[in-house]
Amino acid sequence: MRKLAGLALVLVCVSGNALAPKDQGTEVGGVMMLPKKTITENAATSPVLRTLSADMTQTDVDDRLTGKGPFTVFAPTDDAFAKLPAGTNTNLKKVLTYMVVPGKISSSKLKKMVKKGNGTATLTSVEGEPITVKAVGDVITLTDTRGDSAVILTADVSQKNGVLHVVDGVLMPN
Repeated sequence: MRKLAGLALVLVCVSGNALAPKDQGTEVGGVMMLPKKTITENAATSPVLRTLSADMTQTDVDDRLTGKGPFTVFAPTDDAFAKLPAGTNTNLKKVLTYMVVPGKISSSKLKKMVKKGNGTATLTSVEGEPITVKAVGDVITLTDTRGDSAVILTADVSQKNGVLHVVDGVLMPN
């Protein structure tokens, strides 16, 4: 604590990295995701995105996300993948590319799009199908073509080639 002209100045760090400059990254699963790394490089380091990272490697989607971009990735946590019902029949590559949108779309831009769209906005995924976006206060919800939803848990994780938003559900195309 320092005293300035008789006043006490106390800096309080509320969320672990609240006072860290943005260029130092954002914490996801206890690991800093650095904006100088690509989406693929960062996802591979986070202990809560292991399933996503392994699936991207298995399907070669990681090669695409290593490119220049920019991309917006809605990245499901391992817990989100674990919530998928047993026997869910998925085309993994189609699912992964459904969670990627061309361009760098921040949470504030998503909210502006929703406001402009009178309560909803529609994004078109790299896979080609729509994702519906809604926002109420700070909560941004994404709904897939099947009607299932995911909420953004950690927004605006800056990447060298785009932005990543950590979500609590796996979005599924038709």
